Amino acid sequence: MNQLSQLLDALYFTPSHLAKSRLLRDYLAQTPDPDRGWVIAALAGQLHFPFFKRNTIKQLILERTDPVLFQMSYDYVGEMSETVAHLWPAAPDASFNMPSVGEFVATLQQAKKDEVEPYLIDLLNNLTPTQRWTLLKLGSGGLRVGLSARRLKHILAEYGQVDVAEIEKLWHGLAPPFTHLLEWLEGRADKPDISDKLVFHPVLLAHPLQTDDIEKLDFSQYTAEAKYDGIRVQIVVKQTESILEKALFSRTGDDISNAFPDVLERFSLPGVFDGELLAFTDGKISSFNDLQQRLNKKKPSKKLQSDYPCGLILYDVLSISYNCTGEKDITQVIPRDLTHLPLCDRQQILSNQLAQSILANDHFISQSKVFGVADSVELSQLRETLCNDPSGYIEGLMLKRKDSQYIAGRPKGVWYKYKRDAQLVDAVMMYAQRGHGKRSSFYSDFTFGLWIEERDAAGILKSRLLPIGKAYSGFTDKELKALDKWVRQHTIGRFGPVKEVEKALVFEVAFDAAHSSKRHKSGVALRFPRIHRIRWDKPAAEADQLVEFKQLQGID
Repeated sequence: MNQLSQLLDALYFTPSHLAKSRLLRDYLAQTPDPDRGWVIAALAGQLHFPFFKRNTIKQLILERTDPVLFQMSYDYVGEMSETVAHLWPAAPDASFNMPSVGEFVATLQQAKKDEVEPYLIDLLNNLTPTQRWTLLKLGSGGLRVGLSARRLKHILAEYGQVDVAEIEKLWHGLAPPFTHLLEWLEGRADKPDISDKLVFHPVLLAHPLQTDDIEKLDFSQYTAEAKYDGIRVQIVVKQTESILEKALFSRTGDDISNAFPDVLERFSLPGVFDGELLAFTDGKISSFNDLQQRLNKKKPSKKLQSDYPCGLILYDVLSISYNCTGEKDITQVIPRDLTHLPLCDRQQILSNQLAQSILANDHFISQSKVFGVADSVELSQLRETLCNDPSGYIEGLMLKRKDSQYIAGRPKGVWYKYKRDAQLVDAVMMYAQRGHGKRSSFYSDFTFGLWIEERDAAGILKSRLLPIGKAYSGFTDKELKALDKWVRQHTIGRFGPVKEVEKALVFEVAFDAAHSSKRHKSGVALRFPRIHRIRWDKPAAEADQLVEFKQLQGID
């Protein structure tokens, strides 16, 4: 645990990617299994304990310190684990033995709910503040030390001197503490075999299309597709003897199969497919807000599935299974990797497979239509046409090289996303809350609203604000400091960590779409809201009206 504390402390305060890589590679080389494997899992966000929650730690510290002192300290520090690490009253035991990371993980994974708190108390009593912080971050998650999951895989590839693509292909078929993976990277074992597993394959991502990019593009080398307002998914179907094994993954590799059993039930084409998950109404694509009714539902009811049916628009195919004998003996069906083929070939294979399958006439499953574009003028016209198409919800274009292979990550110049221009609304700041990590000392998360006119009990017409969304991005560091100062000087109330402010500052808020929502008091939900401009010059009374905004967006 002490070595891990030193590692995390060093990673946290080391800005250089190269230096972080050296620190982690040295740790891997000097640390035994399974400790190092559990640390990799923690850094990748794959270490979870069912009975170790942030609220558990909060309750334990409130039993040992004054609640007002804790709240003041938490407000000043801005981070729970660090606050508790310094406030915890130490009570060392001379017979205490420091557990290894592996022992700590094993104990928590095997412990019953009523055994967790006594174990944590014993550890916290005997650790230093830095070790306590490590313990709390390790257990509750959220290790923010400047290492993304993608960067972590690069470091593992450097450690084993292999191509990062090999790590990507294996990653989702392996489980912590990654002993076999590390042995292979060190040349002490064969490469892990995940061929018998139903796993996620890392996706190819796009860059935003900038003005400079448009001027440099050879449009004859690209095709265009609609960019739908759903969620990017990957559907994997594997044929084993007489059984079809299926799984649906989000673009980050989360298994969302349980939330969409209807989608998996109707899809039966063996292979790995890249596409967009969308909600449908009367056979036509509906809003993202409808799709949200299904997201994060571990076991959706039949009624929910009927009210919000979902389907797929398929973009690409990573692998397909062929019957090598040409007969009905499905035990002879073998997968074929297609990622090395050009995009145009993969799209043709996908088209052929869909046409020959029972999915050909299923309006819930279809292939994305491909368009040719001659120049930037046609590109803009196509984007305008598709985004204004009343038959579906489209948020822009995807521009893809015809000869592009399917490579995990975000390679430059391969795929571009050309989203429609953002919509704007002038809204008033209502509440502010501190951010996380480097923003924990600043009020950086803002709730904003629009005006609505109502008559009070005496029949007098009055205006009040209804919140329509929250935003925590779109401003510069200089603007953040100015906003933080304004919030502190204009606070009129407080609700826990949230400050209510004077209704005097206007934001020009950019958003991608607005939908009707029963979950919000205003009846409005914004898609990807962010602060486009701070209207220091505009009186709050001149901000937009909710009724007019709804009419403009076509919301009842």
